Amino acid sequence: MSNSHTASVPALLGAAAVLFPVISLSTTAAAQTASGQLPAIVVTADRPDPSGSPPLVADVPAGAGAESEDPTAIPSGAAGTPPGGSLTIPAFPQAQREVERAPGAVQVVPAEAYRNTTPAATIKDALDYVAGVFVQPKWGEDSRLSIRGSGLSRNFHLRGIQLYMDGIPINTADGYGDFQEIDPSAYRYIEVYKGANALRFGANSLGGAINFVMPSGRDASPLQGSLDVGGYGFFRMQASSGGVHGPLDYFVTGSWQRQEGFREHSSGESQRGSANIGYQITPDIETRFYFNLNHIRQRIPGSVTKEVALTAPRTAAANNVAFDWQRNIDSGRFANKTTIRLGDTTVEVGAFVASRHLMHPIYQWLDYRYADFGGFARAIDDRIVGGYRNRLVASVTVHNGWNNAEQYQNLPGGAKGALLSRTRDTSANFAAYAENAFYVLPSLALVAGTQFLHATRDRKVFVAQPGVVPGSTEFNLWSPKFGALWQVDPTWQVFANISRSAEVPSFGEGSSFPNPVIPFFDIKPQRATTYEVGTRGRRPDYVWDLALYRAEIRDELQCLYSAFGNCNVVNAKRTVHQGIEAAAGAALWKGLWAKGPAPDRLWLNIAYTYNDFYFDRDPVFGYNRLPGAPPHILRGELLYKHPTGFYFGPNVEWVPEAYYVDSANTLTTEPYAIWGLKAGWEGEKVSVYFEARNLANTAYIASTSITDRATLASPLFEPGTGRTFFAGIRGRI
Repeated sequence: MSNSHTASVPALLGAAAVLFPVISLSTTAAAQTASGQLPAIVVTADRPDPSGSPPLVADVPAGAGAESEDPTAIPSGAAGTPPGGSLTIPAFPQAQREVERAPGAVQVVPAEAYRNTTPAATIKDALDYVAGVFVQPKWGEDSRLSIRGSGLSRNFHLRGIQLYMDGIPINTADGYGDFQEIDPSAYRYIEVYKGANALRFGANSLGGAINFVMPSGRDASPLQGSLDVGGYGFFRMQASSGGVHGPLDYFVTGSWQRQEGFREHSSGESQRGSANIGYQITPDIETRFYFNLNHIRQRIPGSVTKEVALTAPRTAAANNVAFDWQRNIDSGRFANKTTIRLGDTTVEVGAFVASRHLMHPIYQWLDYRYADFGGFARAIDDRIVGGYRNRLVASVTVHNGWNNAEQYQNLPGGAKGALLSRTRDTSANFAAYAENAFYVLPSLALVAGTQFLHATRDRKVFVAQPGVVPGSTEFNLWSPKFGALWQVDPTWQVFANISRSAEVPSFGEGSSFPNPVIPFFDIKPQRATTYEVGTRGRRPDYVWDLALYRAEIRDELQCLYSAFGNCNVVNAKRTVHQGIEAAAGAALWKGLWAKGPAPDRLWLNIAYTYNDFYFDRDPVFGYNRLPGAPPHILRGELLYKHPTGFYFGPNVEWVPEAYYVDSANTLTTEPYAIWGLKAGWEGEKVSVYFEARNLANTAYIASTSITDRATLASPLFEPGTGRTFFAGIRGRI
C-alpha cells in the first residue's frame, strides 16, 4: 500500500470526468430496490410522485405569479405539501424535493429501497447503497458508521455524525451516540445530510447528520406486519398501524428481534416502539407528539487478532466471555413539533426530552444515566423579491443534557463489584443558523449561510479513580458556507460549495495515562474546510448521484497515543480527507420477455466510494494514511424485475485494497469480495423475499478498531458473518 497522496482536487476532478459519462450512460439508481426502487439515490423511478410533480421539477413559490412559473423552480414548503398531507411530517416526495434544494451531497432513502427485500435489521441494511456512508458491521445491531471519514478514531459507540429520530436527537448532548435504538423497519424514509449540509439541524461535525423519519397516519397503512427469519438464530416480528380521524391522525409501530449471533457471545434481543399523534388545528397549523421506547440487551464478542479473525472468525475474545461483556440500553423519548404556514413563510417549533440508562459491563461495569432536553425553531421564507426568487432559512437549536456516570469493578461473570468512580458530566449547546438562496436566474441559485455554535462541557467528580479529573471548557464557533445550485434541465442538477464545520469533543476524548496527560477540557474542537462539487439527476432509464470533496482539517480528533490497548483520542495538527462518492444505475435491458408499456427490465445498481485520508506533515506520522477506512468500497447489484412483481439477482460487496488499522501504518486488514443473491415477489398488499449473503462463506474482516501502533498480536479486528440466509414476508391492509 502506497503512502503517496497525489490525488488532490485536480486529480479528483479528472477522475470525475472519467466517471461521469460512465455513470450517466450505464448505471442504475441507488434509490431503487429489487422491486424497481434501487437503493438511495434521489428518486424512485417506478413509483408515482403523490404530489404530481415530475422528477426534479418543482412547484413555484407561493405568490410567484405566472411570469415565474418556470419548470426548474424548486417548491416552497407550503407549495410542496399535497392536499390531505401532513405539515409536520413531509411525505417522501416533499422530502426528496427538499434535498434537491441543497447545493451539496444530500440524499433521501425511501423505506421501499430496503424494507421489503432485506431483513431491515441494521443501519447497514438501510444505507448500504448511499455512497460516502461507510457502515462496518460489528456484532448484533452495532456497526461502525462513518461519513467522509468522520469518527474513525472512535472504537466504540459513535462520534462525528448527529443521529435524529423525527428530528429528535439520538446522540447525547456531548455528541456520543448508539445504533441499537434505530429500527430501520419503523421509518418512511431516511435523510442523509453530509457535512455542512446538516448545519441547519444544529449538527456541527464533518460527517453531518442522519434523520430517521416515521410515517404519519396520513400516509400509513391501517395495519401492516412482517416476519423475518435467518441464520444464526435470527428472528424478527414487526407490526404497525396508522389512520386518520378528522383532524387527528396517528401512527404506531413496534418490533421484537433476537439473534444468537454468528460469533460466540454475541446473542441479543431488543424491543422497540415508536408512535406519533398529529392534530391539524387549521389547514395551515398542525401539531404532532412523538414517543419512542427501547429495551435492548446485547452481548459483546469483542475484537480479536487478525489471524483469529481470518482463521477462526466465530471465536469471541476470552476476556469478553469471562467477564460477560454486554451493552444494555433502556431509553425513552418524548417530543412535540408544530408547523405553521403563514403565506410565503413556514415556521416550525418543537421541544424534546430524552432519557437513557446504559448498563455496560466491559473493562469496568459502567452504569450511566443520561438525560437530554432541548428545543428548536425554524423558519423558511420563500418569495419573489424584486422579480427574483429568494429563499431564506433560519433556525435556532438548543440541546442540553447530563450524564450521571458510575463505574464499578466488573467481576467474573459480569457481576457489579465495588464503586470506582462517580461523575456528573453536563453539556450545553446553542446553535443558530441562517442560509439564503438567491436565484440570479430561474435555474441558478447562489447560496450563503453560517452557523454559530456555543457549547460548554463540565465534569464534576464525586468519587475519583486515576485519570478521572474535574474540569470545564467552552466553545464559540462559526461555520460559514457558500454554494451554487444550477438546474441544468428539469432532470439534472449541478452543485458546488465551500463550507466550514466544527466538531466539539465529547467527554470520551483525552489522554489520561500514560504520559502525556491531556484531560478532556484541553482537547480542541475539530475544524474542517470542505470543498465540494457534484451533480445528480434522474431520467426514465438512468439516474446518478456524484460528489467530489476535499476536507482540510485542523485538530482532527485522532488516535495518537494508546494505553492498555485503548486508543487515546487527542488532536492531530493537520489532516486531509478527500474522495469520490458515486451512486448510479441504468436499465441495461428492457422488454426481455414482457413487452408493452410496463416491460420487464434488468437493472444495475452501483454505489462506489473512494477514500483518500491522510496526515498532512504530522511531526510523528508524516503523510501516513489515516487508519480505519478502505480506499475503495464498491456495492453492486444486478436485478431482473418483472412487471408482475417478481425479481431476482446477484450482488457483491468489494473492498479491493487493504487498509491500515494504526496511525503508524504497520498493520493492515485484507481485501475481500463477498457475493450474495436475492429473490422475491412484491404485490400490492403482500411481499416475500429470500436473501443469501456471503455465498462463498468467505472469511473477511468486516470492521476494525484503530490504534497508534499495532502488532500482529493487537486485538483490533471484527470478523464478518459467514454464509447466511434470510427470508421474510410482509403484508398490509
